[in-house]
Amino acid sequence: MQTNQTDNTNNIKLAFSIAEAVQATAIGRSTIYKHIREGRLHTTHIGGRTVILAEHLDAWLDSFSHVQVA
Repeated sequence: MQTNQTDNTNNIKLAFSIAEAVQATAIGRSTIYKHIREGRLHTTHIGGRTVILAEHLDAWLDSFSHVQVA
């Protein structure tokens, strides 16, 4: 059986647009932009697009698990 290396059979997203990140996380667009501005969420520019690599989105979300609620 021949495999196609470009076929992503697991449908794992490697990068998200801002709109996709909003939809995937259910976190508001303005909150995501605020964290980008503050350097808490890292973006990458590819061509004219701004994307958030999945590993950066995961790390950012994980950072909230350490937040104590008063």
